[in-house]
Order: sequence, then structure tokens, then C-alpha cells
Amino acid sequence: MSESFKSADIHLIQRIIPHRYPFLLVDKVVDIDGYQSATGIKNVTMNEPHFQGHFPGNPIMPGVTIVEAMAQTAAVMVGTELGMEDKNMQVYFMAIDKCKFRRMVVPGDVLKMKLTTTRGKPGGKVWKFSGVAEVEGEMAAEAEFTAMMELPKE
Repeated sequence: MSESFKSADIHLIQRIIPHRYPFLLVDKVVDIDGYQSATGIKNVTMNEPHFQGHFPGNPIMPGVTIVEAMAQTAAVMVGTELGMEDKNMQVYFMAIDKCKFRRMVVPGDVLKMKLTTTRGKPGGKVWKFSGVAEVEGEMAAEAEFTAMMELPKE
């Protein structure tokens, strides 16, 4: 177990999860409360590749990328507590449930993703999370998801 982090900047995020451009979808994780909760922040910019086709002249962040950004936030939260910096932790979706979209997310928005762990413990492979993504306090999306965390063998 490493030191306990309350936040993760982009450098620490990249040491915990393997995602890179164009699929690294969280810029910062703050308010990390152990394994229990955290808030991810994604600055949505026009230069992201999905806006070329979704949709020309009317750029809207795809819902699946919002859910992926929530999952990356959860992985960073758990990874900071498990001491997974530089250990090549892999995380895979197992299920996405109760997913709803309420507001379009567009370039210029700051997406805040509030994640809570509903199931999971240190040493366990399967974790379940509940997440809400907001822009300026307005709900953009919500989902529950289950993930398998494949921890490196020591």
C-alpha cells in the first residue's frame, strides 16, 4: 500500500491507469475518500477526435465516453488506495446498469463525475460503482457499473 492520496493530477492518473490520448478521458480526480468516493474532472475541448463525427457542426460528447470517463475516475480512486502507481493495473467493464443521459455535454463544458463504491474491497477483483456526471450542477448522465480489476502479480 502506498501513501494515501486525496487527489490525482494527470501525471498520477497516467501512472495508475493505462489509458492515453485519445482515450484518456479524465484530467484530474479530487476529493478522493479512500475506496468510498471521488470526483473526476474532464475539461471538454473541441479538439477531441470524436467531435469530428459526433456530430459535424453540432459537437456533442458521446454518452459512452461519459460513462467511460466515470469508469476511469473510479479506477483512479481505487488505484490510488491500492498503491497501483506504475504497476500496469488493467480494468475491464463487466456490466453497465441504470444508465441515463439527461443533458448534452459540449466543448467548453467541465464535466464533474461523482463516483461512489457500492461493492468492492482491497484484494477483490470485482467492484461496483454508482456515478453521476454533472455540468454546472446539472445532471448530464448517471450509471451504475461493475468492473473487474486485474491486479499485476507481484
